[in-house]
Amino acid sequence: MKKIILGAHTSAAGGAHKALYEGKAIGATTIQFFTSNQKRWKGRTIDKEELLAWEKALSETGMTQIMSHDSYLINLGSPDLELLTKSKEAFRREIERCHLLNVSFLNFHPGAATSGTIEECLETIVDSLLSMENLVHQGKTKLLLETTAGQGTSVGYCFEHIGMILHEVKGHIPIGVCVDTCHIFAAGYDIRTKEAWRKTLKEFDRHIGLEHLNAFHLNDSVKDLGSRVDRHADIGAGKIGLECFRYIMTHFDQPKYLETPNGPPRWKDEITILRKYAEEKN
Repeated sequence: MKKIILGAHTSAAGGAHKALYEGKAIGATTIQFFTSNQKRWKGRTIDKEELLAWEKALSETGMTQIMSHDSYLINLGSPDLELLTKSKEAFRREIERCHLLNVSFLNFHPGAATSGTIEECLETIVDSLLSMENLVHQGKTKLLLETTAGQGTSVGYCFEHIGMILHEVKGHIPIGVCVDTCHIFAAGYDIRTKEAWRKTLKEFDRHIGLEHLNAFHLNDSVKDLGSRVDRHADIGAGKIGLECFRYIMTHFDQPKYLETPNGPPRWKDEITILRKYAEEKN
């Protein structure tokens, strides 16, 4: 049977290697984590001792397809030059940490228009990403645009936004897409049934291309379809429901990462449930 790549966003408190061990404890085969404090501009430096601990934990846990999530402060589409400069520098440091740890994916929110237009924001994101071209090719990490809920001035809540960015940069940097189930549902894409998924996937393929779908964030939604409010719920405990997640586990082999709100004890149960769904197709 093909290995199921499934995990959660685990804690790197006390060192990046701690996130790997927490993943192992909940029955995960992969993890997502923060390489640095997501609420601070100044990123930390990973020293030789921590790198050795990380490599040891990798060997002991067997984790693969590991994903980093960049800082929530970063806005690669900011119309404010000072904030944009800080964002690009923080993103560069994040790429460097990902390369050092040999992380497979760097997941990031595209950006927010704030005082500018959506079109200007998207163009700035493209320019920001293209400025990373030389650095990105110094390692194996692939950048993943995360679909957003469209809360506030965030862009990336419709497939047209993601498609525009991806198609402008894909020939220059390794890039793909991470679909967050809560986000796309809140943005207005129905995924509650097989039929709804098929319609949504047609839209995804038309504007982005299914070949660029590299990962999933698995989250139910507290809020209704099209609410544009980003509030995660446990699997099956929100407005999306279990049928959606059964469909994902039986139709997609891409790595999947839980970001549900109740932490390791609940993640362990969710991983067990989701793994059973995946086994249904075999």
